[in-house]
Amino acid sequence: MKSFDYLPAQKLEEAVARGEPRTSRFIAGGTLLVDLMRLDVERPDLVVDLNGVLSSDIAWNEAGLTLGALARNTDVAYDDTVRREFPVLSEAILAGASPQIRNLATTGGNLLQRTRCAYFRDAAVPACNKRKPGSGCAALEGYTRMHAILGVSERCIAAHPSDMAVALLALDAAVHTRRATGERQIPLGDLHTLPGTTPELETVLEPGEVITRVVVPRSPRGRRSTYLKVRDRASFAFALSSAAVALELEQGTIRSARVALGGVGVKPWRAAATEAALVGRPATSETYRAAAKLATSGAKTTPDNAFKVPLTERVVARALERAGALA
Repeated sequence: MKSFDYLPAQKLEEAVARGEPRTSRFIAGGTLLVDLMRLDVERPDLVVDLNGVLSSDIAWNEAGLTLGALARNTDVAYDDTVRREFPVLSEAILAGASPQIRNLATTGGNLLQRTRCAYFRDAAVPACNKRKPGSGCAALEGYTRMHAILGVSERCIAAHPSDMAVALLALDAAVHTRRATGERQIPLGDLHTLPGTTPELETVLEPGEVITRVVVPRSPRGRRSTYLKVRDRASFAFALSSAAVALELEQGTIRSARVALGGVGVKPWRAAATEAALVGRPATSETYRAAAKLATSGAKTTPDNAFKVPLTERVVARALERAGALA
């Protein structure tokens, strides 16, 4: 690990001012940054600690749920109101990592996770456009079973790893930030970027911009929501495919729907075609299966990850069945 300076920020303005992306990194729970520093993937000169300047509150009001950026994953997952009003969020968090990591991991940090692509995490691999722009993508000629099939480009096919972000996307969450010019609100679906020709740019956040809270609006779909994750082992494994779904039903007809995918996209992926195919249709197995076939529209696969297309169709259909059966 490269030596670095450490700054426990005393004011949010101080943290924003010191957030220079080429030489500094923010830390909260540190569950990923420390790993990447040990691997020599991240090599900051300065680490700015946000624990003294952000909130860990979990708050409810008429508008919905507000999660402070430092709200720990465990606290969110086991919050009684979260479990009742937004079960998909609790289920997604508990499907990720391990209890020890969830006790430290924060809401803001979870959303800003970097890919678990093995080529990205191995500094000895020279070709990784995320680590070294313009160097190439080793995954394109390598083993790609865990890689993305949606939103990929000729520069990068790395999958986004977060479970929590997929659930928040299905709940229409918004991210609130603080930057040098003031505050702003970003719909979660707009937070992460496609790799295109610049895979090193993973979010729309500006240099020094800090996530301060996440707001989840109340919704008629919230209580009828669930998260389904398929992975190689029962715990502490990243998704091969996952689905967060939320449904609004009225007398057996689907009035509105949200379907978000994990494990298959370069960012948390909204299955808009599936949602459109559900609205106005009866809440039946036939409807769910037909809509699920649209979830991976536009997929670009490799021989190693082509199985994710039929797998994702089954995951989405099963998740919709589960959500539709909720009271």
